[in-house]
Amino acid sequence: MKFTLSWLKDHLETTASVDEITYALTDLGLEVEGVENPAAKLADFTLGYVRSAEKHPDADRLRVCQVDTDEGVQQIICGAPNAREGITVVIAKPGVYVPGIDTTIGVGKIRGIESFGMMASERELELSEEHDGIIELPSGDVGDSFVDWLAEHDPAKVDPVIEIAITPNRPDALGVRGIARDLAARGLGKLKPRDVDAVEGAFACPVSVSIDDDTLEQCPVFYGRVIRGVKNGPSPAWLQDRLRAIGLRPISFLVDVTNFFTFDRNRPLHVFDADKIAGNALRIHRAVGGETLVGLDEKEYTFAEGMTLISDADGVESIAGVMGGLPSGVTEQTVNVFVEAAYFDPVRTAYTGRALKINSDARYRFERGIDPEWTPYGIEHATRMIMDHAGGDASEVVIAGKVPDTSRAYRLDAKRVISLVGMEIPESEQRQTLTSLGFRLDGDMAHVPSWRPDVQGEADLVEEVARVASLTKLEGRPLPRLSAGVPRPILSPQQRREVAARRTAAALGYHECVTYSFIDRASAGLFGGGDDTTRLENPISSDMSHMRPDLLPGLLQAAARNQARGHGDMALFEVGPAFSGGEPGEQHLQVAGLLVGRTGPKDVLGAARDVDVFDVKADAEAVLAAIGAPAKVQILRGAADWWHPGRHGKICLGPKKVLGVFGEIHPRVLAAMDVKGPAMGFTLWPAEVPLPRKAGATRPALRTTDLQAVERDFAFVVDAGVEALTLVNAAMGADKALIADVRVFDEFIGGSLGAGKKSLALTVRLQPTDRTLKDADIEAVGAKVVEKVTKATGGVLRG
Repeated sequence: MKFTLSWLKDHLETTASVDEITYALTDLGLEVEGVENPAAKLADFTLGYVRSAEKHPDADRLRVCQVDTDEGVQQIICGAPNAREGITVVIAKPGVYVPGIDTTIGVGKIRGIESFGMMASERELELSEEHDGIIELPSGDVGDSFVDWLAEHDPAKVDPVIEIAITPNRPDALGVRGIARDLAARGLGKLKPRDVDAVEGAFACPVSVSIDDDTLEQCPVFYGRVIRGVKNGPSPAWLQDRLRAIGLRPISFLVDVTNFFTFDRNRPLHVFDADKIAGNALRIHRAVGGETLVGLDEKEYTFAEGMTLISDADGVESIAGVMGGLPSGVTEQTVNVFVEAAYFDPVRTAYTGRALKINSDARYRFERGIDPEWTPYGIEHATRMIMDHAGGDASEVVIAGKVPDTSRAYRLDAKRVISLVGMEIPESEQRQTLTSLGFRLDGDMAHVPSWRPDVQGEADLVEEVARVASLTKLEGRPLPRLSAGVPRPILSPQQRREVAARRTAAALGYHECVTYSFIDRASAGLFGGGDDTTRLENPISSDMSHMRPDLLPGLLQAAARNQARGHGDMALFEVGPAFSGGEPGEQHLQVAGLLVGRTGPKDVLGAARDVDVFDVKADAEAVLAAIGAPAKVQILRGAADWWHPGRHGKICLGPKKVLGVFGEIHPRVLAAMDVKGPAMGFTLWPAEVPLPRKAGATRPALRTTDLQAVERDFAFVVDAGVEALTLVNAAMGADKALIADVRVFDEFIGGSLGAGKKSLALTVRLQPTDRTLKDADIEAVGAKVVEKVTKATGGVLRG
């Protein structure tokens, strides 16, 4: 958004400098992106007087001029047709930079005669496009600054131009009036009244207007009137200067008026040539689809179904809220105009503009939101300006639809400024601020002005008060100390377990991976997921369509990528969430590891081998120990089907308390994920590990014994299908206080045992704690072991 200082002063009575204004704007949230001061680039130009102008001896079109300057009489060669004796001119002395031609003037010879400077034209000084001759001033003293002369006689030429960035929540600042209102609320001046009296219609409007019932949401209200007998032509100099200053090209007075109010009041308008409206009727409707129009930019547009259009009896004449049409556009021959002021839906306008790839000032404002209640006033202001400068008689106003109701009010709680912002602002000042911004206060209720669609609650009132008061007044205050002594640990037990798991896995030689929480449906299905409860509505890609049910799919995909690049042996781990559903709470933390390939490179001694289930079991147990799992656990079967049915184990505290799973990944899963085996993995659930009963940081006392441990061996004959783990668990349960360890040390199949039988030998280690074991004690425990194993397996003690 650009505007000039004098334009701002049309609305704001102020003596503030440009620096004060720009600082206040940025502090108010209207960040200043730049200030262009024409006076700065003209500071070195001075006035001169041409004492004589003789024809150049070697050039018919050149004049050798003797010019009075502040440094005496200087000889200047000039080719302008109006270079003559007796005129006051603008001088660029040697060393002065001329912006219009991007040149620094020097002393030179032109056709053999020296020239000590230049007499400038308006285009060379970037004052206008005039370049047919040099500048002739009606008055001025030799040596005076040209900038000072302009400031006194033509101040618009040295009017500073300020450019600000507009955030999407401040459409009111897309008009100079809105900017002035903010500055007045800050205290940099007083907002001037700029209302005009309504123009009384001299005749009934000959053009009728209607809005289709299904289009009222897209165009709630439409105002229009005809002005007869206008004289179109160039705009007044002040209007042209303002439009040029903000980067717009003056076209004609009728068009320039609409551009002026677009920037002056954030009120886009449109003028039709009334004599070109077929049937003397305009209809606002939705596009059927396929209609075409040549816009004012001379490009043809084809409309999609649902776009908002304005049509006459012959067809489409304007793209509502975006751009007018060339067939009904005004020209220098226009004498009767139809002035339009309407309100168009921001969302529909944005969709239409994007689809047609039209970026116009009208679309930019309508899609951000204009003031709907100023619609009837906008047409009166435009009518008054047109009649004052172009003459004519105005008709009565025709209206279709009604102005949408945007009224709303919120409670003003003066104390919330302290709680939300931390600033102490008196209630009287708060009320004054809101009043200056256009809010209407009724008791403790603040009624929001129609030009502020961004204010949607009580907190927004606080923001307005704090913004105007200046957030730079916030003072840092130390918080009171709530407790004395050593602060409590910041990390929770689960967070400490994450850290311990990462450190332990890394120490075991694993490389940490960080993979996406999203995987493809096929991979999720291999690990019990892939249903609609974990499907993403808007996935990044088809390979990231579902939340991962387990960490192993991501690790297996990483292993496949590494194998494809020649890295066959690897140890990977990850700590992160897995998801059983899409609702809050349906996620859990996992620690997963993966071993692929061999334990090391090829070795002449044969030490390298394929990784096996015992490698990954040891690593899983090490990580569990690091995060505080009990030493005595059970290893059970029955894990999910992505594990090898005979080469896996669940680490449990009882049949229902599962701490983790380890084992070989099922060959079917490896084939589906293109991983060359063998591959061993583990998945641990830290949250399942019981927390210590005591929350203290001290460790328990080390408990040792000086009593001799005793080992006894047992051999049982069992069915060939009985698992050794069943025997171990049964033996461990014979006396949990005395039995420290049970190990399988031998297996025998065949011989005298017969078909379908096998012999498993166990070593049971007994560790007394209070007294030395006697033979009777050992025999009693042995009997319990035989009883437990026999009951659990149906086997018998081998003779």
